[in-house]
Amino acid sequence: MNKDQIEGKVKDVAGRIERQAGEWTGDKKKQVKGAVKQAEGKIQNTWGKVKDAAGAAVPSKVPRVEQDDAEEKEPEFRARR
Repeated sequence: MNKDQIEGKVKDVAGRIERQAGEWTGDKKKQVKGAVKQAEGKIQNTWGKVKDAAGAAVPSKVPRVEQDDAEEKEPEFRARR
């Protein structure tokens, strides 16, 4: 879980509370404001999930061929042909 997921979930819950309070009191502005905050939170949470999935898909260690090693092996490869 990353920062975006946590902040997104907090916004989602706060927006849900604000929207619900607006419904109970009949305050249309509070309902809309809460719904917008809730949507922002859902989007941010989803973005965090995408970032996590992308990070998991990319290997953390990619084998690297050193330049010196590649130059040494290249003449041997050509000699075998």
